[in-house]
Amino acid sequence: MSEYLSLFLVSLSAIFFVVDPIGVVPLFLAMTAGDTQEKVRRTAMRACLVACGMMLFFALFGGVIFKVFGVSLGAFRVAGGILLLITALDMLRARPSETRTTPSEEQEGVVKEDVAIVPLAIPLLAGPGAIATAMVLMAKGDTLVSALPVLAAVVLTFVSSYFILRASGLIQRVLRQSGVAIVERVMGLILAAIAVQFIADGAKELLK
Repeated sequence: MSEYLSLFLVSLSAIFFVVDPIGVVPLFLAMTAGDTQEKVRRTAMRACLVACGMMLFFALFGGVIFKVFGVSLGAFRVAGGILLLITALDMLRARPSETRTTPSEEQEGVVKEDVAIVPLAIPLLAGPGAIATAMVLMAKGDTLVSALPVLAAVVLTFVSSYFILRASGLIQRVLRQSGVAIVERVMGLILAAIAVQFIADGAKELLK
């Protein structure tokens, strides 16, 4: 039981920090400026459902993708760890990570009528780093029971993301820009440690 609880806590922290819904709040507000409360709620709901579905798909079928492309788990752990480390360093500097979205994509999102799927769900919430994290965490176990903590962490992350996005205006007023930056840096520090652990685990497997 303690092993599954530990996996759940590691998975929840890693997935939540790399999805980073608090960091998405300023972009979400810009993209939904002028929308009614009902439309903002629907946009947040659709974005989180699509992103959650995408993450669950890659988490469940990541092993098949490894086999199709002939990629070892060790190599993917190193690659995923490097990607997470880049994201974490950007979070520590409190700036948007270009592994998730570029300024041109953000600008396009501001003028789009419907932003729920692109760019909000993909790639802002379910970006390459988040997908890689879910796949690496799922590979830690070989049974369905060991996969449940990771799947539960994905679902809980996007349930939390929905409520955070829905209350984005309140969060922005309470935290302000400096508060969001502080939270980003703390999350980035923890994510950097998780990324280094991914790289170390992958390197061990490659050196065997």
